[in-house]
Amino acid sequence: MADGAAPNCHLRLEWVYGYRGHQCRNNLYYTASKEIVYFVAGVGVVYNTREHKQKFFLGHSDDIISLALHPERTLVATGQVGKEPHICVWDTYNLQTISILKDVHTHGVACLAFDHDGQRLVSIGLDSKNTICVWDWKKGRVLATAAGHIDRIFDVSWDLHQPNKIISCGVKHIKFWSLCGNALTAKRGVFGKTGELQTILCLACARDEITYSGALNGDIYVWKGINLVRTVHSAHGSGIFSMNACEEGFATGGRDGCVRLWDLNFQPITLIDLRETDQGYRGLSVRSVCWQGDHILVGTQDSEIFEIVVHERNKPFLIMQGHCEGELWALAVHPTKPLAVTGSDDRSVRIWSLIDHALIARCNMEEAIRCVAVSSDGIHLALGMKDGSFTVLRIRDMTEVVHIKDRKEAIHELKYSPDGSYLAVGSNDSSIDIYGVLQRYKKVGECFGSLSFITHMDWSTDSKYLQTNDGSGKRLFYNMPSGKEITNKEEVKDVQWATWTCVLGPEVNGIWPKYLDVNGINSVDANFKDQVLVTADDYGLVKLFRYPCFKRGAKFKKYIGHSAHVTNVRWSYDYQWVLSIGGADHSVFQWQLIPERKSKEFLHIVLQESFVDSNSDQSDSDQSDVPELDSEIEQELQINYHRQIYKEDLPQLKEKCKEKRQAATSKKREKPPDSSVRLHFVHGYRGYDCRNNLFYTQTGEIVYHVAAVGIVYNRQQNIQRFYLGHDDDIVCLAIHPLKDYISTGQVSRDSAIHIWDAELLKPLSILKGHHQFGVCAVDFSADGKRLASVGLDENHTIVLWDWKKGEKLSSVRGSAEKIFVVKLNPYIPDKLVTAGIKHIKFWQRAGGGLTGRKGYFGNLRKIETIMCVVYGWTDEMVFSGTSTGDVYIWKDMFIIKRIKAHDGPVFSMHALEKGFVTGGKDGVVVLWDDSFERCLKTYSIKRSALAPGSKGLLLEDNPSIRAITLGHGHILVGTKNGEILEIEKSGPITLLVQGHMEGEVWGLDVHPHLPICATVSDDKTLRIWDLSPSHCMLAVRKLKKSGRCCCFSPDGKSLAVGLNDGSFLIVNSDTLEDLVSFHHRKEHISDIKFSPGSGKYLAVASHDNFVDIYNIMSSKRVGICKGASSYITHLDWDKRGKLLQVNTGAKEQLFFEAPRGKPQIINNAEVDKVDWTSWTCVLGTSCEGIWPMVSEVTDVSASCLTSNKKVLVTGDDFGFVKLFRYPVKGKYGKFKRYVAHSTHVTNVRWTHDDGLLVTVGGPDTTVMIWTHELDGYKQAIQYDSEESDFDSDEDGGYDSDVTRENEINYTIRALTTSLRPMSGIKPHLQQKEPSQEERPPVSRALPQPEKLQTNNVGKKKKPIEDLTLALAFGYRGNDCRNNVHYLNDGTDIIYHTASIGIVHNIATGFQSFYLEHTDDILCLTVNQHPKFQKIIATGQVGTAPLIHIWDATTKQTHSVLRCYHSKGVCCVSFSATGKLLLSVGLDPQYTITVWRWQEGTKVASKSGHTKRIFVAEFRPDSDTQFVSVGMKHVRFWTFAGKALQSKKGNLGSIEDARMQTMLAVAFGANNLTFTGTISGDVYVWREHLLVRIVAKAHNGPVFTMYTTLRDGLIVTGGKERPSKEGGAVKLWDQELKRCRAFRLETGQAMDTVRSVCRCKGKILVGTRNAEIIEVGEKNAACNILINNHMDGPIWGLSTHPIKDIFLSAAEDGTVRLWDITEKKMLNKVNLGHPARTVAYSPEGDMVAIGMKNGEFIILVVTSLTIWGKKRDRRSAIQDIKFSPSSQYLAVGTCENAIDFYDLTLGPALNRISYCRDIASFVLQIDFSADSNYIQVSTGSYKRLVYEVPLGKQVTEQSQIERITWATWTSILGDEVIGIWSRNLDKADVNCACVSHSGLNVVTGDDFGLVKLFDFPCTEKFAKHKKYLSHSAQIANIKFTSGDRYVVSSGGQDCSLFVWKCL
Repeated sequence: MADGAAPNCHLRLEWVYGYRGHQCRNNLYYTASKEIVYFVAGVGVVYNTREHKQKFFLGHSDDIISLALHPERTLVATGQVGKEPHICVWDTYNLQTISILKDVHTHGVACLAFDHDGQRLVSIGLDSKNTICVWDWKKGRVLATAAGHIDRIFDVSWDLHQPNKIISCGVKHIKFWSLCGNALTAKRGVFGKTGELQTILCLACARDEITYSGALNGDIYVWKGINLVRTVHSAHGSGIFSMNACEEGFATGGRDGCVRLWDLNFQPITLIDLRETDQGYRGLSVRSVCWQGDHILVGTQDSEIFEIVVHERNKPFLIMQGHCEGELWALAVHPTKPLAVTGSDDRSVRIWSLIDHALIARCNMEEAIRCVAVSSDGIHLALGMKDGSFTVLRIRDMTEVVHIKDRKEAIHELKYSPDGSYLAVGSNDSSIDIYGVLQRYKKVGECFGSLSFITHMDWSTDSKYLQTNDGSGKRLFYNMPSGKEITNKEEVKDVQWATWTCVLGPEVNGIWPKYLDVNGINSVDANFKDQVLVTADDYGLVKLFRYPCFKRGAKFKKYIGHSAHVTNVRWSYDYQWVLSIGGADHSVFQWQLIPERKSKEFLHIVLQESFVDSNSDQSDSDQSDVPELDSEIEQELQINYHRQIYKEDLPQLKEKCKEKRQAATSKKREKPPDSSVRLHFVHGYRGYDCRNNLFYTQTGEIVYHVAAVGIVYNRQQNIQRFYLGHDDDIVCLAIHPLKDYISTGQVSRDSAIHIWDAELLKPLSILKGHHQFGVCAVDFSADGKRLASVGLDENHTIVLWDWKKGEKLSSVRGSAEKIFVVKLNPYIPDKLVTAGIKHIKFWQRAGGGLTGRKGYFGNLRKIETIMCVVYGWTDEMVFSGTSTGDVYIWKDMFIIKRIKAHDGPVFSMHALEKGFVTGGKDGVVVLWDDSFERCLKTYSIKRSALAPGSKGLLLEDNPSIRAITLGHGHILVGTKNGEILEIEKSGPITLLVQGHMEGEVWGLDVHPHLPICATVSDDKTLRIWDLSPSHCMLAVRKLKKSGRCCCFSPDGKSLAVGLNDGSFLIVNSDTLEDLVSFHHRKEHISDIKFSPGSGKYLAVASHDNFVDIYNIMSSKRVGICKGASSYITHLDWDKRGKLLQVNTGAKEQLFFEAPRGKPQIINNAEVDKVDWTSWTCVLGTSCEGIWPMVSEVTDVSASCLTSNKKVLVTGDDFGFVKLFRYPVKGKYGKFKRYVAHSTHVTNVRWTHDDGLLVTVGGPDTTVMIWTHELDGYKQAIQYDSEESDFDSDEDGGYDSDVTRENEINYTIRALTTSLRPMSGIKPHLQQKEPSQEERPPVSRALPQPEKLQTNNVGKKKKPIEDLTLALAFGYRGNDCRNNVHYLNDGTDIIYHTASIGIVHNIATGFQSFYLEHTDDILCLTVNQHPKFQKIIATGQVGTAPLIHIWDATTKQTHSVLRCYHSKGVCCVSFSATGKLLLSVGLDPQYTITVWRWQEGTKVASKSGHTKRIFVAEFRPDSDTQFVSVGMKHVRFWTFAGKALQSKKGNLGSIEDARMQTMLAVAFGANNLTFTGTISGDVYVWREHLLVRIVAKAHNGPVFTMYTTLRDGLIVTGGKERPSKEGGAVKLWDQELKRCRAFRLETGQAMDTVRSVCRCKGKILVGTRNAEIIEVGEKNAACNILINNHMDGPIWGLSTHPIKDIFLSAAEDGTVRLWDITEKKMLNKVNLGHPARTVAYSPEGDMVAIGMKNGEFIILVVTSLTIWGKKRDRRSAIQDIKFSPSSQYLAVGTCENAIDFYDLTLGPALNRISYCRDIASFVLQIDFSADSNYIQVSTGSYKRLVYEVPLGKQVTEQSQIERITWATWTSILGDEVIGIWSRNLDKADVNCACVSHSGLNVVTGDDFGLVKLFDFPCTEKFAKHKKYLSHSAQIANIKFTSGDRYVVSSGGQDCSLFVWKCL
């Protein structure tokens, strides 16, 4: 038996002593079967108290810290700590993992809770954000996640009586969450005055939104909704750790050791104080309670579990005990009885019975215990302490024998000698003391030798020697009892040791890994009887090795359970059990040893329990020697699929190069050529590193892959069809069980799997996002709904998909070794098997994860590499082919049989109805019966077996077989050599397809006048291919060396071939026999060409930097071209045969004269004139444009010019084949681009008549034949060109509105800045100045006057409690579009402004609002599907903006989608069925996302374009197609599964078409799309090709288009000057041929329409000037429904003194009069200048208006005539006020002044005086009630008071305090200090207004909040109510008369909101 092999016996976990009470709570429950479930360390424990049995769940990899019980009480969820912690949901009955939830949390999972029906689970992470996550746990899918809180969260619970509500609590907070869509939104609990803000530790929910929570001080807080309504004081003496709700009521447990029971209304029932009971003790603290019927379970801090029966509540049963907190290190076993002793830092020593599984004795010591030992007669127990002392006790009664302290540092190890006479004590100060037991422990010896602390000791059996290990890794020996060190190792060579617990020594070398230097092994113990060794390490593992094991890195079996370090491990006295103890988890594990003879019947149990996925390299494998791998497999493992640069990186690279090329592309570039190519035939099949990638389809065609092409081959007609959706090597292929869909996986950074239709060649679904570098295996399930895939990343991730939806169902790290195959179980879709290098694994799906078990190779000793797997006739039978040629038959996970099937690896297997077929490296196909008993037939693949007339040639006999499939009466075989063969049952073989073998193909040439071509490759073959329809290989010749180039002679009779060793040969092109060969060079021959005409000369270019010229007739070298500084890459002859053009690796273009090779210098102009025979070079001005932008990372490796010199084709390192119009002058020519090759295209050639193009791929080994189609537009051919990436300045004009919309920077409200340029210290930060004289406490003075004159005398004054939004005047038309829609058949309209959605009834003007958005709405759309009538989607601004989907009638939110579009969502659109929603972000990538909005799931997402996208809309008849338009682009998108794919609009051959900025989109039948442009044209597209242009549909930009679903008519809206015939709105027919124009009678010089909608003969129009207009189609009558200010801010606001009307004045130069009761604008005055302020006179008969230019006007209200106007100042007027006496007018300006005018002197308005010394500009002015004083607030945060009309400043504080003010609009002053909040560091309060009653003040600030305070408001940071609807910055706010309404005016949103006061 090899010394390095793992032992044959097993350990099985039998009992765990302990319970985790520290740092965990609520983790102890009764299950439905009355068992108790809890956890300790990394083990979930189910404890049956009646039978005293434990079961264990071992699915975690680290400490479990949270547990939740499912409402049905059979399942539990547990969460663990760790870097990538996962949650397991498991069954307490059979301990199976039901689901694994992962990939969200980091650090750990702190809390878990199921919802009331158990469908969803909420979890809280331990990360810095305390992430909260809601799961659909059965599917393992995340429903929503959010940042939980900045501080720790201690408990979370679902509200069991309301759906979608969650409550969490923790450090100083409680939060009430609601779940909607994929968004969790929280409201913080309001503690108010009812209770102090403090840490909440636990909670429970009751009916009617009542929540009970336990607080840190022992109170219970009762919440209703989010408000604290009452407290139950001192429910416990201190913190309440646990609260449990059950049918009878609630149980709480606290730190005071009490458990209290409460009824359902939280009235106390009873109190149980555990400290007072028999088992109680001081300091007992309850961490968990569970009340079920008449039983209560209690878990304590110190790891005890009590069970209390309610009617005997003073007699709790102690049913589980363990060590308390503190490390556990000490362990010993009794020498003759089944007892174990442990001692811990909790200062207790405990004795456990291993038979009864119980604690039988416990004794508390003074010090922490670090080691224990039992004397050999079992009488004494020695304890080593942490303080350096040791104590000896008598075991029977725990009385002290001696206590000795000789050392200062901890005693870490002590042991009695086998004869019982000595005790050796090893301490941390590196010495060992020997004590005589019989001399009452007198010290008899000392050992000094160690330089470090003592870690382990063992006595010899005769008690004469002691061996020790110390912390420095030394092993020493001593004579006993003297303690003298033994230096001569010979002396101890034959000593028998009584025990072996040392970790060093030859016998235990094997426990250390081979090459790692670790010291993580804490303890070992040898079992001499069974020859096994058990070890304990720092990684939580208990391992079993053979003993002795001399070689390092021995194999072992490993067992998990302990979480962190296992500190000690010992065999029991009779070797029946192993005991292990955990340091941090302070638990004791008892393992049963199952010896080899019994292990057979135990195997099943063991395998179920050793859940452990030992993916470690030193896995449980049973042999130490690795079998040699087969050379082919070895070769395959060497293949590296990583790319330097992935195609995904191209767009970013291009972006980087943009600046460079902007300069270069000023010249107008040529269009791409008119002709195009189409892939016609591909020679090649990828067999060298793929298996089972060849199938028959439904129709009997053959599907396979090579390079980046999926090929469907019709063997009858010899034609191929191609799936070209991939852009890099396809490396695996599987077929759907119905044989109609194909799945292929490719290499790429974020690798894609495509599922496509073999008939239509269209992608059905593209799966992305879960594999890196590539996908190496795929398989469909038997029902065809699921797909399994394996990645090429280092963990070989396995993913299970629902491929139609594109959703990942589950994933898991597969294996560290390469996986070759994955197979889904055909009978049970949740099971699968993977196999690969040295492993096979059987997987079971569990939620979002998979649990795997390794195949058990049993006594085969050797673990084989498995190459292929198939399922047999039951769900347990699996057949696998190995790398040694055997077939293994598995049942469940055990091998039941092995059969020798092939010589060399079995690469392929296929299951039939009644048997199997296998193929191997030996080139033999074998048919077997259904049990692999007999071999029915073998077919050997030989040339002799080829059917007569089979085309092509077999390269060698018995090629290695890589794929087999059966069907249509044939066997289809794919070989490593790139051949596909078909074998008839009777034996003849037909060759269908062949290509080059592994190795790069570089050499290519076409025959000068026949349709054949020659290729030469690194596979050392030269091949001739037929390009005519027979498409076969005509001849092949093996070469001695690989070759890189070839060339036909001009007459086609001979063929020159350049080889890689520097030689070349010329062969007969028919027979391929040698004519002549030369060997003059050492390096590769890189190009070879015959001179034109007779072909007299041959030019041979090599990597030696030379071109040699040979005379063919004389076979002599006649010239050498020297002067190249690098290797030669290309060469061409001129027509006369006198001049050679040469390109080199250093990008030099050189010319040589032939045949002597003299260098020539020729300038560019001349080069272009030379007539070249061929052009295959890549340098020079005539092909400058073929080099791409990213030429640093890619080379153009080949080119070829057609014989008519019109089209140049190139091949490059990205696998692109491109066509250019020749000559390609100027940089970055336009081209057509084709992807089929995967990586570099090494060579390209046109045939002699330009009819075909041949390209060869380097690493992909293919030869591809393309047909050249001269007019490429007959069919819409898929091509793609970089031209649209940077059109020069041809975008069709400029428009200010478009530019503004493109460049606008949306302010996020939280990041807003000040509206005005304020300076100085903000009021709440100013130091208060002490007043001159502190007033005496009892004032003899007159009572203080009122602060404010109140003018509703007589009424009882009531403060205003609340505000609700009543009216909104505003519409966001200036920078948003398509955002006004009809609802309810045209009776209502819906639109938005600021952050509110408005539903407006046309007839009554009544408005209702949707107020849930937290920031400005940017886009709005209405669901058109009848099933979802009145469903609205709105998207907002924000860093993580939200999309709300809501009901227009009820305003109920249906779903909230949290997006990753940073900045905001600028467009939303519903799909045809209404179930999908499309959104476009404002982030730099302009991400496009598709959502299933009802579930809140993201279906697909992709970066949309590099520039701004304005609109994206679904086609009205589609759920998968949509169109996006924006800055200079239009894209046509389809989405398949999870992936979005787009095609750019192709301008085709239409004259004058150029890619303009597109602004709007509409749709017609037959795949027509209409896009409106910036120039006023409308482009009409079919699919993605432009078919016509409607010129000048509008004169200005076409901003909006609307497709009427009912009749297909299209409405367009644009920017127009009104004229007789034209109009800004037009109605068109379905084809956009005829139209009718409508004029908007708005009186504007220019109409700009931003939104149109059509319903029942009416057109609804939204304009840039914020009007909403309804136009009748019949009579063209315009009805303006809604008027608003066009531009803000609306600075001026004044309410009428009596009526409910108000005036507003804004930046747009208008003053408007609004009526609140009529809900509309009554009048407007155009001033011609921006207005800044407006004021009514006290009687309401006059209006004063202040302008931005310093002028002010006074109007008479009745006639709106000017009474007077004046301009005394140059800068803006900030405030204007009439005095209460109507005598004076005060005008405050930006010139730091206030001017007074006396109105009684008539309209001349001469200034009578002004206020001086104002430090900064004026903000607000208020008059005193008696008109004698004025108060001013200024831009430097100072409030000043002046006399009127003298303008003298009043500084006397007492005088100021006596003034009664007529109005108060100041934001400054002590009376309103409380309105400034803490977060206003960059922002301001802009306006305030005190109510007429003088009891309230409302304010508006830069955050867009309206706040309501009490007045006066003298305490800082006063309490208030806040209302969010405006965008950032409120400019003004006022109360209307009688305090009925508040009017607020917006800054950015140009909106006026009217709030009703309640």
